[in-house]
Amino acid sequence: MVRPFAGIGLGLRSEFAAELPATQRQVDWVEVVAEDWAPLGGLGLKILEANLERWALVPHSTGLSIGGPDPFDAEYLGWMRHFCRRIEAPFFSDHLGYSSVGGVQLHDVLALPFSVEAAEHTVRRIREVRQDLEVPLVFENPTYYAVMPGSTMDEAAFLRLVLEEGECGMLLDVNSLYVNSRNHDYDPYGFVDRMPLERVCELHLSGHDRFPNLVIDTQRSPIPDEVWALYRYVLACAGRMIPTLIEWDFQIPPLDQALDEVDRARDHAASVLRQAVAA
Repeated sequence: MVRPFAGIGLGLRSEFAAELPATQRQVDWVEVVAEDWAPLGGLGLKILEANLERWALVPHSTGLSIGGPDPFDAEYLGWMRHFCRRIEAPFFSDHLGYSSVGGVQLHDVLALPFSVEAAEHTVRRIREVRQDLEVPLVFENPTYYAVMPGSTMDEAAFLRLVLEEGECGMLLDVNSLYVNSRNHDYDPYGFVDRMPLERVCELHLSGHDRFPNLVIDTQRSPIPDEVWALYRYVLACAGRMIPTLIEWDFQIPPLDQALDEVDRARDHAASVLRQAVAA
């Protein structure tokens, strides 16, 4: 049976994974990087199960390579299918890009060309892998720093085409959206207006680093004001609470500092939803 999840979640990081189940502060659900936790036994498995006892766990990945050229890895899919069953996952999420070439895992997500041909290729692969994982598929808008050769449409049009033709959900990374909008000079609010928000199953919030001519999606700092503002706009446009994750992947802070961001997200969401009711 799928466990319901809602509200504000936190990514499970090894730095505080053992400590998290004992917290008295409010956390509504927990996201797990599937490749980090699926193969574990021993102490790692005990830590995972301790978190599962308290919260819904939602898997996230960078290894599916949904838009890539390589055949899907049957062993990887088997691990992910077993993991989704074990944690009663509501869906399996990854990035709308690719992460392997020639059988080599890149441990990062690379951008696809924004073209009809790339969209059709990706949709075929979504249909191919859907039955293997046995859960709904959800894809995230990735950060990218260059538009790939062969692109014939913009990012928003490409995402919408794949999501609708692939009949899948969307994980909208609000920080990635902001970073991309600054690096590629487009309006992030107009981007939100073009997204099929009814397909958005989850939101990600994180920090970034600014340089003179570039913004980098580092996910190693508190969430900046411009990302909070964009988050509020997404919720206002959606007209509903969307499960929201606080993402902190590098220079992991003490648990209480990460939970402070969880509290901030809850306050922002409550404020937006109160205003919607009052209107």
